[in-house]
Amino acid sequence: MNLAGKLLIAMPGMGDPRFEHSVIYLCAHSPEGAMGLVVNKPAPDLRFDQLLDQLGIARQNTARDICVHFGGPVEHVRGFVLHSGDYGGNGGTMKVDQHFGMTATVDILQAIADGIGPEASLLALGYAGWGPGQLEAEILANGWLTCDATEDLVFAAPDGRKWERALRSLGVDPVSLSAAAGRA
Repeated sequence: MNLAGKLLIAMPGMGDPRFEHSVIYLCAHSPEGAMGLVVNKPAPDLRFDQLLDQLGIARQNTARDICVHFGGPVEHVRGFVLHSGDYGGNGGTMKVDQHFGMTATVDILQAIADGIGPEASLLALGYAGWGPGQLEAEILANGWLTCDATEDLVFAAPDGRKWERALRSLGVDPVSLSAAAGRA
């Protein structure tokens, strides 16, 4: 099972408060583990302009603003840009599929600041990571649901609605979810 390019949806009662109501885009998934970015939790008190200032990157008037997110608890000072598939970068882009790529080099921040970056993007500080078999075990323990990732859900939906919208894409009403797991 390869879940790269899918969304993980946190189930109620998963046990880790850092991931409560999280939606995570999985950038990589293999027998060696998994890596993803939380796409629905804006970083408190940090704006894109502030980050550009810290990095000494000038912003053009034509540049759009992007939201800075809490990407996960691992390497929380390292930045990752999840973006639409139209951006190729300077060799530092991991193409997840035709619709999504992930770049962790400063050239993408410069491109966005210059107004020539990807059509859609979000910046995440930190990432969520799992060791071999860990994510699969969490899914089996009723910690996560998975669904297809769409650009609209990842980039256009309001952060506060992504969890609900991801569940509804599966036909699940969030009100009907229980924290208790069961087996048939």
